[in-house]
Amino acid sequence: MMLAGGAAGMACWSGARRAWPAGGVAPAVGPTEDPTEGPVVLFQGDSVTDGGRNRAITTANTPAALGTGYPLLVASALLRARPGRGYRFFNRGVSGDKVPDLGARWDADTLALRPDVVSVLVGVNDFWHKRLRGYTGTVADFETGLADLLARTRSALPTVRLVVVEPFVLRAGVVKNDWLSEFGERRAAAARAARRAGATFVAMQRAFDELSARQAPEYWAADGVHPTPAGHAVIAERWREGVAL
Repeated sequence: MMLAGGAAGMACWSGARRAWPAGGVAPAVGPTEDPTEGPVVLFQGDSVTDGGRNRAITTANTPAALGTGYPLLVASALLRARPGRGYRFFNRGVSGDKVPDLGARWDADTLALRPDVVSVLVGVNDFWHKRLRGYTGTVADFETGLADLLARTRSALPTVRLVVVEPFVLRAGVVKNDWLSEFGERRAAAARAARRAGATFVAMQRAFDELSARQAPEYWAADGVHPTPAGHAVIAERWREGVAL
């Protein structure tokens, strides 16, 4: 898939070649817009978003700070397709987080960045930790908590664009059949919260279910929860199609 603007970029590349000075060093090419003034895009969530990012690095568009998953893939594609927009991408996903954990750090890790786009992918730990760690949060708690995060964001940043990525699991690894009913309820809760907030909802479960019918689920998420490189590519592709920046 070629993002909008890709064809124009290719056309520009095929035009007159830039003359390089003796010594083979490319001349500096300045951005068409101030990169400190472009839109801020923030990814929030749990380990699927975290992607092993270096939390000590807080600057925008830094590969180590974006992690190895879908936020890096989305940022790379859009920075390539829109070099003049000055996009600033940040990843503040934290492995293990549930909705209450996001709520506890929302002011510092979301609102303080004053993002133009906030993308949230959360939900698997709100269910998984019930099974493993004695967490007692219900589907209603999850929906109310997510809705509150979205409402807080809209109140503080009236023009923000909100994106909710559907939580998903694949029938592999730790994910057994007895996960599917309640997790389906949580997916529906995320969709309702997104709809009430006027957020863009990026559906993921059906996409992974269809892909898993053609290739083993483990190919997309080896343990059923954490995407492989191929799985992250699917999320990034669906995000770009759904959000269409």
